[in-house]
Amino acid sequence: MYRDEPRLYRDELRSERDYVGGLYLRLDAERAQANRRYRAALRSNDGALVDRDAEVRALAREVKRLDVADNGLCFGRLDTVAGEPSYIGRIGLFDEANEFEPLLLDWRAPAARPFYVATAATPEGMRRRRQFHSRGRRVTDFTDEVFGHPDGAARGDAALLAAVNAPRGEGMRDIVATIQAEQDEIIRLDHAGVLVIEGGPGTGKTVVALHRVAYLLYTQRERMERDGVLVVGPNPAFLHHIGRVLPSLGESNVVFTTTGDLVPGLHVTAEDTEAAARLKGSLRMLEVLAAAVADRQRLPRQPVTIELSDVPARIDADVVTWAREEARASGLPHNEARTVFADIIAYVLTERTIARVGRGWLTRDDREDWERMRADLRAELDADEAYTAVLDELWPILTPRTLLAELFSCPERLRAAGGDPALLRATGDAWTVSDVPLLDELVDLLGPAGPADRSAERQAQAEAAYAAGVLDLMVTREDMMDDEDHLFATDLLYAEDLAERFLERDTRELAERAAADRDWTYRHVVVDEAQELSEMDWRVLMRRCPNHSFTVVGDLAQRRSPAGATSWDAMLAPYVPGRWEYRSLTVNYRTPAEIMALAAAVLAEFAPAIRPPDSVRSCGVPPWSRRVSDDELPAAIEEFVRDEADRPGTCIVIGPPGVPGTVPASQTKGLEFDAVLVVDPDRILADGPRGAAELYVALTRATQRLGVLHRGPLPAALAGLAESGPPGERRSARSVSAPAAASKAADRER
Repeated sequence: MYRDEPRLYRDELRSERDYVGGLYLRLDAERAQANRRYRAALRSNDGALVDRDAEVRALAREVKRLDVADNGLCFGRLDTVAGEPSYIGRIGLFDEANEFEPLLLDWRAPAARPFYVATAATPEGMRRRRQFHSRGRRVTDFTDEVFGHPDGAARGDAALLAAVNAPRGEGMRDIVATIQAEQDEIIRLDHAGVLVIEGGPGTGKTVVALHRVAYLLYTQRERMERDGVLVVGPNPAFLHHIGRVLPSLGESNVVFTTTGDLVPGLHVTAEDTEAAARLKGSLRMLEVLAAAVADRQRLPRQPVTIELSDVPARIDADVVTWAREEARASGLPHNEARTVFADIIAYVLTERTIARVGRGWLTRDDREDWERMRADLRAELDADEAYTAVLDELWPILTPRTLLAELFSCPERLRAAGGDPALLRATGDAWTVSDVPLLDELVDLLGPAGPADRSAERQAQAEAAYAAGVLDLMVTREDMMDDEDHLFATDLLYAEDLAERFLERDTRELAERAAADRDWTYRHVVVDEAQELSEMDWRVLMRRCPNHSFTVVGDLAQRRSPAGATSWDAMLAPYVPGRWEYRSLTVNYRTPAEIMALAAAVLAEFAPAIRPPDSVRSCGVPPWSRRVSDDELPAAIEEFVRDEADRPGTCIVIGPPGVPGTVPASQTKGLEFDAVLVVDPDRILADGPRGAAELYVALTRATQRLGVLHRGPLPAALAGLAESGPPGERRSARSVSAPAAASKAADRER
C-alpha cells in the first residue's frame, strides 16, 4: 500500500508513534497512581486488618500488571470497513476524561478477536490489520494486511515469520502479538471441563495453553484468582523455560510444578526402571496399597494379657477380630479408624475387669458406679505403656513414607500385599517420580499420623474471645455513659486491633500457600507433556481440581513413559466420560521443513499412523551428519559448540545417557534451540521401546540448524543425511554450550 508512497508511509509511521507514545503516557500515569495507592494502603490503619491485607494484595497485583505491560504495550491496530480504528495490546487502557472510551483493547477482549482470526475470506467486518514492530517504547515499523488486497496476506505473515525466525533466548516468549487463527480458537474456547490440545513438535501447544490460562484469568478473574491455577510440566528445566510467559501477560497466581513435586516437602527427579514405572503407574496399585494398609491391621498370634487394677485382662483374637471389623467398617482412614479399634478393645477389657472386680456387689443397675469405674479403668489403660505397645503392634499409626518404604524394601510385606517382585529395592525410601502418586494416595488412605494437637488453636480462640470481650465491654460502657462521659475513638480502635492481633494471619502469596498445601484445590490445571502421565498421576491431579477444569497438552507420538497414555480417552474416561473436548494443532512454527522432513522419517517408522505437522517455513540450511571415532567425538562436540559461539541464539548437544558433554533428550522436551547437535542416534534409538520417541524429540528441538555425529552406522530413517560437516564458513556462536547446558540442567535438577 505504501510501497510507492514513502512519504505517506512516513506520515503514517509518525502518527502511529505519536498515538503509541500517548498510550505510554497513559500507562505511566496509571502506574504512578497505582503505586501511590499501594504505598498508602501499606501505611493505612483504616478498616479491618483482613480487608487491608486484601486491598494491599489487589494493588500489588495491579502494579505488577502495569509493570509487565511496558514491553510491547501496543502491537497492532484494526480498522473496520467504516474506517474506525481499534488498537490492540497487552492490557486495556481507557480515557477517563471521555466516558472511559477504550484507548487500547486488551488482547483477550471479545472486540480484539478479529485481530487474530480475520482473513480475506472472512474479514469479520474489518478492512485492515496493522502489526507494529517496536524497539522499547518506539514503533520502528509496521506491516499492513488489507483484506482483499492482492499481496496483503504476504505482508500479514511478516510478523509471524519474523517471530519464528528470531534467535531463541533464555526462555519461551509469549505470542500475544502473533497468535494464529487456529490457536486463537483454542485459547478462547468456551469449555469449562477438560480440553485436550494435541500437536506435534513446534506447533505451539504449550504457549497456546498458557495463553488460554491468561484468557481464563481475564474472563473469570474473581473465581480463578481465588483458587489459582496449577501448571504441571515434565521437568524443572521445562518449567524454567516457560516460567516467564504468564508473568509477561500480567498473571501471577499460578503454581508451576512437576509430578515429582506434587507432594509438599518432597522433591523427586529420579526415574524407575521401565518395569517398575509401568507397575506403579497402573491402577492395580490401588489394590496393592489398600492391601499393604490392611496387612498392618494385625491379629495377635497369641492372647496378650494386660494388668488392669491388678487384675489380668486378656486381649484375644476374637476381640481383636471384632474391633478390626468395626474399625474397617467405619470407612475412616487407617489412622483415624484406630480410635474405633482402640475403643472396642478398651470396652471389652474394662467390661471384663469390672465384672471381676465388682463380682458380688456391683451390678449393671448401679449405672453411675459402673460408669465411674469404667472411666477410671479407661484412664488407667490410656496411661499404660504395655497397652499402648499392643495397640501399636496390632493397629500402628502409619505415615505414607514409612509404609511405602517398608513395602518396597521387604519381600514379605510386598508378597502379603500382592505386589510384583519387580517393585522391590534395597533402599525403601529411594524415592522416584513414580512413587509420588502412591505417596499421595496413601495420604488419603492413612489420614493424619496422630491426633491433631488443637491446643494452639484453642489458645488463639481464647485470646480472640478475650479481645472481643474487651470490645463488647467498651461498647457497653458507651451505651451506659451519660452526656458528661466520653469514649474516645482510640479506645474502640485499640480493642479492634487487639482482637485482630490474636487472629492467625497468612501473609504469603496465593501461589506460595497453594504449593505448600497438599489439600489445596485449584480452579484450573494445565498439564503439559500429558502423554507421559500414568493412571496414578491422573488420580493425583483430579484430586487437586475437583471441578475437573483442565487444559491438557501433549503429543502421543512423543510418549516415552511405559506407563503413559496410549489414548486420551483411556486416561480421561474414568473422570469425564464423553465430556472432554479435543483440538489439534497442525502447523509447525518451530522446526523448518528441512529438519522436519528428517524427523518425519523417524516418526513414520515407529508411529506410521500419525501425520507430522506442516512446517510454516524453510531455513535453507540442510541438516548434516559426520561419522567420528571414539577418540574424535569429544573434539567434534567442542568444534560444534565453538562454531556456534558467536551466532545469536542458543545451541545444545543431545545424546544418549552417559555420553559426556551431552544432555538426554528427555530433559529437552518442550524446549527449543537455534542449533542442535545429536550424538549417537543409533544408541538413542536402541534405548528400549521409548528410544524412537527420544530420537524424534531430539531431532525436533532445532529452529535453524541440525547436525548429527555418529560412531556407529546411521539408523535407516536417517540414511538420507549427507555425510559432511556444518555447511558454510566456520562461524561460531553465543550459545548454551553442550557442557554448560548439561551443567545448567543438572543444577536445576538439584
